[in-house]
Amino acid sequence: MPDSAGSFTKEKMGEMYRTMVRIRRFEERTQELFEAGRVAGGIHVSVGQEACSVGVCSALNNEDAILTTHRGHGHSIAKGTQLPEMMAELFGKASGLCHAKGGSMHIADVSKGHYGAHSIVGSNMPLAAGIGLAFQFNGKGQVAVSFFGDGASNQGAFHESMNLCAIWKLPVIYFCENNRYASSTGVATSTSVEDISVRAQGYGVPGITVDGMDVLAVHEVVAEAVRRARAGEGPSLVEAKTYRFYGHSRREEKFGTYRSEAEWNDWRERDPLTVAERVLEISPEEKEEHFRAVEAELAEAVEFADASPAPKIEDAYEDLYA
Repeated sequence: MPDSAGSFTKEKMGEMYRTMVRIRRFEERTQELFEAGRVAGGIHVSVGQEACSVGVCSALNNEDAILTTHRGHGHSIAKGTQLPEMMAELFGKASGLCHAKGGSMHIADVSKGHYGAHSIVGSNMPLAAGIGLAFQFNGKGQVAVSFFGDGASNQGAFHESMNLCAIWKLPVIYFCENNRYASSTGVATSTSVEDISVRAQGYGVPGITVDGMDVLAVHEVVAEAVRRARAGEGPSLVEAKTYRFYGHSRREEKFGTYRSEAEWNDWRERDPLTVAERVLEISPEEKEEHFRAVEAELAEAVEFADASPAPKIEDAYEDLYA
């Protein structure tokens, strides 16, 4: 595991840390707003998994694609989505990213290469393969990343997509956020292997397990997978061992009935923001400045969402076709 940021510039380290703080505070603020009845629909926050989002997306560029899950706010923010339009989408406002048609579970920002959050488990994997095929044809060296959870690794879509990507050497990275629970089902109950990354062996592609609480470790592993993909060497499977600090959704208690407070406390001691402060060499003064700046961003985002108009009835007939 890396102990320092090595060749990273100070600016890059600060940018990565601030993005992690931006995700953490966006999720915590969204949770508060949801409980106050101001966020439409349901939400699935990613508090505890910030190192995965930032570690992956910091290895990509704007032309690369990501496809996410129902727990996709962090991925979108890490890929560059702006908070005001994102918050407006969660508020169900016309100025939202998807004009109030997506909400939390189907948010998308194609301008940033974010091809949507997909709530059906495993459903974004075949789409990532299709986008990867298009990228292979256009020859611009673009890469597609599919984010998914441990439960999705047991879906047929996972195996079918991995097989096809391996055969055609498509520039796709399958990134498993193994947070130990598929909703409330423990990974040991549902999955036949301890490390999901070993399943890559069945398709003749690289598979690696990484500490999903360490943003620098995630970045370095994904950067190598990106290098392979751009070089025409095909897909990779990366498994990040991580943990969500809140329930499956915000309609569930923090621990639920399926995990213990002792387990939660053990993972909380490995908070990815605390780890990032060490590996990215963030000083206490810098930490304070990053949090202060993010609070100002959040206030602006909530103000924008509040002031934005609700969609009109006739807007339901817009955006039906690409």
